[in-house]
Parts: sequence; C-alpha cells; structure tokens
Amino acid sequence: MNNLRSYIKISKLFWVGFLMAMTLFSCVPTKNIREANINVPERYKNLTNDTLNTATVKWKDFFSDSYLIALIDTALTHNQELNIMLQKIGMAQNNIKAKKGEYLPFVGIYAGADVDKVGEFTRNGAVEKNLNIVEEEAFPEPLTHFSVGLSASWELDVWKKLRNEKKAAVLEYLASVEGKNFMVTQLVSEIAGAYYELLALDNQLTIIQQNLDIQQDALKMVKLQKEAARTTQLAVRRFEADVYKNRSNKYQIRQQIIETENLINFLVGRYPQPVKRNSETFLNRKIDTMYSGIPSQLLTNRPDIKQAELELLASKLNVKVARAHFYPSFGIKAGIGLGAFKTKFLTSTPESLAYHLVGDMVSPLINRNAIKATYNSANNKQLQAVFDYEKVILNAYMEVSNRLSKAENLKESYFLKGKQVEGLTQSIDLSIQLFKSARAEYTEVLQTQREALDSKIELIETKRNQLLAHVKLYQALGGGWN
Repeated sequence: MNNLRSYIKISKLFWVGFLMAMTLFSCVPTKNIREANINVPERYKNLTNDTLNTATVKWKDFFSDSYLIALIDTALTHNQELNIMLQKIGMAQNNIKAKKGEYLPFVGIYAGADVDKVGEFTRNGAVEKNLNIVEEEAFPEPLTHFSVGLSASWELDVWKKLRNEKKAAVLEYLASVEGKNFMVTQLVSEIAGAYYELLALDNQLTIIQQNLDIQQDALKMVKLQKEAARTTQLAVRRFEADVYKNRSNKYQIRQQIIETENLINFLVGRYPQPVKRNSETFLNRKIDTMYSGIPSQLLTNRPDIKQAELELLASKLNVKVARAHFYPSFGIKAGIGLGAFKTKFLTSTPESLAYHLVGDMVSPLINRNAIKATYNSANNKQLQAVFDYEKVILNAYMEVSNRLSKAENLKESYFLKGKQVEGLTQSIDLSIQLFKSARAEYTEVLQTQREALDSKIELIETKRNQLLAHVKLYQALGGGWN
C-alpha cells in the first residue's frame, strides 16, 4: 500500500514538472529569417542562352603549355597554403565523428578502491556496530570498499539537437571542401598569371635588346654624320642617352624576372630556382574561344557559391540547435558491477552484485538570458550567411560580365596594336634613310625609335593581358578546381 502511495506521489510530481515544462515551451522565442535571393539574369549581356560552358573543362585540358601544367601539378601537391587548408578539412571531418558520437550512449568501465572510517555515534556507525557479518562478527574498521563494473549514460535526443549538430558539422565539412576547391582555382589562376607575366618579361627583354642594336647602329651613323659636319654633338649625345636609358631598362626587367620566378617558386612550394618556360612563341599563342554558358550555371560551377550555400544551410541547423536549448533535456544513467569491502567477496554473487538505473529531465527555468543570447546570435549568423550568399552570387555574375567584356576588348586592342607596331617598325628604317639624306631631323629618328619600342612593349603587355583575361574568365566561370 505504501509503495502504491509513493508511486502516485512520484507520478504527480512528474506531471507537474511536465506541465511546467510545456508552459515554458510556449515562451520559446521564434524568429523568421528571410530566404536568400538567388535569382540571376537569364543571360549575360549581348550573349545567347547557350548552355555550353568552358568551366566544365578540366584545367589540364584548358592549358596547353606543358611547362605551365607541370608547375600547377607540383603546386597542388606542395603549396603550403593549400596543405594548411587540407588540414582544416581533416579537422572538420573529425568534428563530424565527434558530433555523431554525442547522440550515442557513452559506456565506460570503472574500478575503484576506497577506505572509510565513520564515528560510532552516527547513523552509519551505529548500523555497522550492530550488524553481524557471516564470517566476521563486525564490519572491518576502517571500512574498505572495492568495486568494478560498467557505467553508461545517454542523452535522449528528443528535440534532434544532437543530430542537427552532426548535420551542421557535415555541412561545414562540405563547405570546407568547397573552400579548398575555390583555393585551387585561385592557385591555378595565380600561377598561370605569374607564368604569363614571366613570358611577357622575357619578350620585353628581347625587344629592348633588339631596339638597342638598332639604336647602337643609329649612334654609329650619327657619329659619322658628326665627323662629316652634317650634324651636331647634341644629336650624338641624345642618341647616347637613349642607348643608356634602354640599357638601364634591361636591368629593371631582369630584376622583375627574378621576382616573378621567385613568386612562382613560392606558389609551387620550393626554393628559388630557374623556371622552365618557352617564351619564343609568346606573341603567337592561340587563345581558344570561351563559352560562358548561362548565369544560373554559376550556382553549381563556382566553389565559393557552393561554399556559401552550405554555410547558410549549416547556420539554419545551428539556429535549431540553439532553440533546442530552451527545451528540457532527458537523460538516462545506468551501471552494473560488483562491490564488497574485501576483494575475496567480489566474486560472491548475487550478494556482491550492484546496479542502478536513473532517468532525469532538466529544463531551464530561471535566468535564461544566456540561452536567449546564444539563440539571437545564431539567428544573426544565419542572416549574415544569407547576405554573404547573395553577395557571392552577385560578385560572381559581375566578375564574369566584366571579364567577358575585357576579353572581347583586348582582342580588338591587340589586333590594332599589331597594326601600330607594323607601321612604326617600318618607320624606323624610313626615318634613318631620311636623316641620311638630310630630309629629316635627328629628333624625328629618336622619336620614331621610342614610339616603336613603346608600341612593341604595349603589344607584349596586351598579349599578356589577353592571356590573363582568358584565365580569369575561366576562373570566374567556376573552372580550374576539377
């Protein structure tokens, strides 16, 4: 009868606690965060809705230069920054395992020994004094206790808090993988850009040397003219000054070549050494046609967009996790083992057998400000992820739009600069012939040589910019990581 009354009292307490918890649930805050706007224009400016996209081309097929391919291949293995990112991915993967283990039961083994002496005029002391033991008439004093067994604890994931944490960890891991892919696209683009810069510098050095040869021949001619009293010492000095200027420029370009080589070596993850390359065919390099596809393909091709999307999904789950902290948590604890005051009694079962089973419910009641602050922060982070996702999409569209326009304009610019170089190159010989026949001033010869040199340098720079724009457009479309 007494057991029944105790059971009724416990049931009443349980239901009172349950009703109090349900009352608290009605006070749990809720915030509605707007969805991200992922609408993009149907097509790029002045282009058709052709879905053919160069971004799907693997980087080894995109580049045709074997030296450049070898550099990129080495960098993908030895680049320190990329390897640091790979370790972060490994940590994110380990976090998944940790979160997965949290919603499974924790089981451990224990073994212990302790000694205890209580006063006789206490409850425990009085019991021990008057209780007879089978083999010995009294408890040993001091009292020892030995135990061994298994213990288990398990938090019941009623509100899916732990499972959502695990799902969020998975999404964060996938986002880190996409972050690595985006880093690869940047690395490929940076190495290609530095490589083309190196080829351009080599060609500029060659052009300056060729121009020096022309200027030195012109200087000899002017000196002869001066000896024949057909020109002045001023003309000789002006021609000499131009020779010295171009000799100085040679050293500047050589320094730029060293720095560019070292940049490539740094990206590749090795100490300074000569970079193998083929600079002779630089100006004749063919630039393949690029296919931009449609803007909506950016959502699946660009790693940074996919990373932002995964981070947004993870932030939504983190909001659910933060909200679950308002709800009560349910736990189960259990244990079974053997216990005795002497080791020889440990195997005496069932007398030495001990076990326990406990179920509890804990719910936040007073001073929930910390939980509210965590929940509000999770909502703020989710809204931040929404804006970041939209920003990345907008930036991707702008990048493609700008680089499509740049590639087209550079194509026209290179064609016209080629015509300019052709005309000024012919003007050099013509100006010298006119000067020899006293039909042109020496300043005209100098000006023509300078303009021809500048135009050739600009032609090389335009070709370099063309190749860079080609690579940057490939990166903007989402290519380079596969």
